[in-house]
Amino acid sequence: MNVSSHAFPVLKVNIAGAENSADDLAVEEPLEIRLSFLTESGLPVIQPLSITMRTPAPGQDMELAAGFLLTEGIIQKKEDIQELLQVDEHIVLIQLTDSVIPDIHRLERHFYTSSSCGVCGKTSVDAVKTICPVFTSPGFLSVSLQVIYQLPHRIREMQNTFAATGGLHAAALFDGNGKLLLAREDVGRHNAVDKLIGAALLMNMLPLQQHILLLSGRASFELNQKATMAGLCFVCAIGAPSSLAVQLAAERQMTLIGFLRNERFNVYCGENRVLVEQYAANFY
Repeated sequence: MNVSSHAFPVLKVNIAGAENSADDLAVEEPLEIRLSFLTESGLPVIQPLSITMRTPAPGQDMELAAGFLLTEGIIQKKEDIQELLQVDEHIVLIQLTDSVIPDIHRLERHFYTSSSCGVCGKTSVDAVKTICPVFTSPGFLSVSLQVIYQLPHRIREMQNTFAATGGLHAAALFDGNGKLLLAREDVGRHNAVDKLIGAALLMNMLPLQQHILLLSGRASFELNQKATMAGLCFVCAIGAPSSLAVQLAAERQMTLIGFLRNERFNVYCGENRVLVEQYAANFY
């Protein structure tokens, strides 16, 4: 059953009184990602890799699993996946090609991942930072102010479930001219990004060095880490970035924009990709 929202009975109370009604809530259900591969000795193994609480949507569980494998550094390209299989509504199995032998212990991830935070399953931040980006060359994308200003409007237009529930995060992919290419929603912000990157991976769009990633909420360290794994060099967030996200963006020569709303934003690093044009005198 892939439904993004459910209507629940609720007692609505205000100053005028109370009434029985219904409220649409974002669906949150577990998804187990399993990995099938050959060991160095040639033995076949099926390894439970992660359980995440996600919002189910048609076809997006396999995108989520593929994106998770890429952003965790387990695979580097679509061809590393031999088969993607939806076992049932709560399990996805990814079979790797015989040449890909993952080091599961290097991930240092607990088996359970909550919907609110992906990095909290890691035993240390250092373990996350050891994941090397798949695409290391920064992009040369330049984006005008007019394009950047329009991004929040474009992402709100596609947030159908958010409009109904108010309970989902969104991640959207744009080209340098502001054209919306892909968008995904999920109860977990890291899941939304993994879905988006997984979809791009399966569509042979990587690396995303000439694209813009827009986040509907804040820009955390882990979301920036996922972006670098897909080759993204331009990340915008409606909310605030964290200090570690800014540090990572600077290290990876990314452009990081926060508080993008009402035709205003802050550039935390990578300002060379922002075309301030005739507004330069007032921009800084």
